[in-house]
Amino acid sequence: MIDKISDGNILNAVKTLLSGKSLSQADWWDTISQAERAEIEQGLAEANRGEVTPHAEVMAKYKKWL
Repeated sequence: MIDKISDGNILNAVKTLLSGKSLSQADWWDTISQAERAEIEQGLAEANRGEVTPHAEVMAKYKKWL
């Protein structure tokens, strides 16, 4: 059954269970998908290059929806 699972999150959960750790002990990084990891890494790289928008500017722009 396990070899038919294609969802990475489920596979990580199964791996955690089989390793003897509880899900609460699992590192959250190991529980997210590869796509989510890639997006986080991209965001960190952009921030390191200074490609960010100040919080105040974002809040002012979206104030009418918040």
